[in-house]
Amino acid sequence: MEKVLISYWSSSGNTELMAKQLAKGVSDAGAEAVLTEVGKTTPDMVKAARALAFGCPAMGDEELEEGDVEPFISKLTQAEVGGKALGLFGSYDWGDGQWMRSWVERMKKLDAKLDGEGVIAQLEPDEAALAKCYELGKRLAV
Repeated sequence: MEKVLISYWSSSGNTELMAKQLAKGVSDAGAEAVLTEVGKTTPDMVKAARALAFGCPAMGDEELEEGDVEPFISKLTQAEVGGKALGLFGSYDWGDGQWMRSWVERMKKLDAKLDGEGVIAQLEPDEAALAKCYELGKRLAV
C-alpha cells in the first residue's frame, strides 16, 4: 500500500486537527496515512513515503516553529522530497499567511510537486478548512 507521510507540529491542537483530517482523506482514498509529529519524523520515513504533507502553525513574526519544524525543514534535501507530491498546512492567529507563502517557495526550490499554495486556517479550523485538508489528503493518496 502506498504511504503518505503526514508530519506536523502543533501547540494549540489546531494544526493537529488539520493533520488528522488530512489523514482521514488519505485513508478514505485507499492509501496508508503515516501520521507523526515532526520531532519523531526521520529521514528514512520521508524517503519511504510516496507523498508528503507537512504541517506547522505560524509562529512569532510569521515563521515556522523554530525548535522542531525549522531544523527539520532546513535539513530536507532535494533527494528526499524532489519529485514527490507535497502538501503544506497550518493555522495562524494574526498576519496574512506570509509564513505559508515563504514555506511554499522553500519547498519549490527542493523540486517538490506542491499541491496548491498550502491549506491555512485562522485559529481553530472551520468546516471549510477541514474540508480542504480532507481533499488534500485524497489528492496526495492518488
